[in-house]
Amino acid sequence: MDITEKLISWYLVNKRDLPWRKTKNPYFIWLSEIILQQTQVAQGLPYYDAFTTKFPTVFDLAKAEESQILKLWQGLGYYSRARNLHASAKYIVEELDGHFPDTYNEIIKLKGIGDYTASAVASICFNETTAVVDGNVYRALSRIYGICTPINTGKGFKEFKALAQELIDKKRPATFNQAIMEFGARQCKPKNPDCNSCPFSGTCIALQQDRISELPVKLKTLKVKIKHFNFIVILSEDGKTILEKREGKGIWQNLYQFPLLETKKPSKVNEIENQLKDFSILKNKTFSVSIYNETPIIHKLSHQHLNTTFWIVTADSKLQQGVFVDKITDFPVPILIANFIKSFNF
Repeated sequence: MDITEKLISWYLVNKRDLPWRKTKNPYFIWLSEIILQQTQVAQGLPYYDAFTTKFPTVFDLAKAEESQILKLWQGLGYYSRARNLHASAKYIVEELDGHFPDTYNEIIKLKGIGDYTASAVASICFNETTAVVDGNVYRALSRIYGICTPINTGKGFKEFKALAQELIDKKRPATFNQAIMEFGARQCKPKNPDCNSCPFSGTCIALQQDRISELPVKLKTLKVKIKHFNFIVILSEDGKTILEKREGKGIWQNLYQFPLLETKKPSKVNEIENQLKDFSILKNKTFSVSIYNETPIIHKLSHQHLNTTFWIVTADSKLQQGVFVDKITDFPVPILIANFIKSFNF
């Protein structure tokens, strides 16, 4: 039995019962694949259920307000996925009359879709013989074949894509793609894989050479930046606070946050007070400042670590602008802000 047949045989016995495996609807498959980018199945499943309930068709998603989508996406991170999802839905409805593109070459043109997602949707929904290559596939193939080529290089992608394409079952491309992804996720796990029960235990090069922990190889190219974020939580006597919409192309684009002071190092109360004197919102107002969390909350993103402190500013006057505190949960916010709102219990 060759590797292709072994993978499919393993999958048919061990596959999880997941809702997107019960449909060939490209909208649902596409939605699941976007949600599962950078996200574990257990975390993504409730979001999939929420999205398919609120937006049962691509037409529903297309006509939704972006703020609705971002709010529903809250907690998943990598919010550009949600914005791209919305943009592609509108493109499908407005330019393609709601017909989802049915080939790899057309699917990959959608915003936010790369080779992996296009291959997954094309094979699962339209039976196109195009192999998927994701983290699970890299891990499984690098270990079974003992491949040391770094996976985050152009050479690595081409090598693994060619191998996966060679292995794919031409009669059952959807089953093979799901099999190798499931195998990497559940059997050939990143840490402590169960090699004793693995169908490739007798031929896996990484196991034979005791290199399981070394493969796959990934070059370290990203330097993580350390930033200091100070969120200013203003509380007025009329029960309002200030939320600001993040503009531009940075993190959390179009999400809401409390006013932010970014500093080069941790700040003291008097330093925050001095900076707040220049806040137009607090001009000619009496206010007091207190620190909410003495120990900064470290929020880790892929490219930066945010050392975050929340400062409570009590103003002895009304705010003409701002939102009432009992309405702030209506706004889409980063999970860092959402956790604070929950713990502060306005």
